[in-house]
Amino acid sequence: MLTLKKLIAQLLFPVPLCLEILIVGAVLMFFSRKQKRGKYIVLSGILLFAFFCYSSPVSKVFIRRLEYKYPPLLSIQSSDDTRGAIVPEVKWIVVLAGGHTSDPDIPITSRVSGETLVRLAEGIRLHRLVPESRIVLSGGRVFDPVSGAEAMAELAMALGVEEESLILQSESKDTHDEAKFVKPIVGNDHFILVTSANHMARAMGMFRKSGMSPIPAPAGHTILKSQTTAPGDFFPSSHGFDKAEQVFYEYLGILWALLRGQI
Repeated sequence: MLTLKKLIAQLLFPVPLCLEILIVGAVLMFFSRKQKRGKYIVLSGILLFAFFCYSSPVSKVFIRRLEYKYPPLLSIQSSDDTRGAIVPEVKWIVVLAGGHTSDPDIPITSRVSGETLVRLAEGIRLHRLVPESRIVLSGGRVFDPVSGAEAMAELAMALGVEEESLILQSESKDTHDEAKFVKPIVGNDHFILVTSANHMARAMGMFRKSGMSPIPAPAGHTILKSQTTAPGDFFPSSHGFDKAEQVFYEYLGILWALLRGQI
């Protein structure tokens, strides 16, 4: 089911979608009597491809809405302090995995994806602000024999985190699973949830639906809040496709979760 879900999502991403439209149009043009309809479909595919090449300014608007729905947790304070954000006493810092490889021939810092690396770094930073907390590393075995939690734990200990401060949740396959398997660990305690800024809206929805009230700590922002449109954004580039893919991935994930009643 997970593989099928990811395959369907990939087919709806910008580049595959354009290719699918072009293939359908070409088949109609050369192998049927509906040549005129095929030409229109091919033209639609070309125009859609051109749109994605120039789509960076539009994509940034949607990404910014996701990434700044929850403000970053820059610092933590007690109620009698005047610095930072007031956060209840937290026992747990939950870090969601975002991809890794268990290849032993590359450095440990290269075995986790960029998203996982920045999430883990943020989790460690917050743990050092709340030394009595424990870090729950959440991520299962999806396409690798080593779980995401195990990969993060190895890196966290290499960066100086004590093994006693880590709890591993290695059963989950996706974000919905992570909420389900984290709940028995944290119970009704206050906890900080760390994931990528553009993934935080979906993660918060799923964790809240599971009866938890996490404190969001988004990391890995790809758009600056005050960032304005640059002249280069209006030129065709692969960057436009990258941004469009981010938008498709997260909004399709949110739509899928809504349809299944997960948020």
